[in-house]
Amino acid sequence: MFDRRFLQTRLGHAAMASVAAMALFVALSAQIQATPAYAGDRLIVTTELA
Repeated sequence: MFDRRFLQTRLGHAAMASVAAMALFVALSAQIQATPAYAGDRLIVTTELA
């Protein structure tokens, strides 16, 4: 995996930042409540103008 020398390099810092960003994304996306899409909804409301 990663050793201490690698994590002290610039690439190691970028790898740690990437892993942290992915973990944060997963944690935040788990909080989002998905709502159903209304694009496929068959209910259409029409109004007639006289």
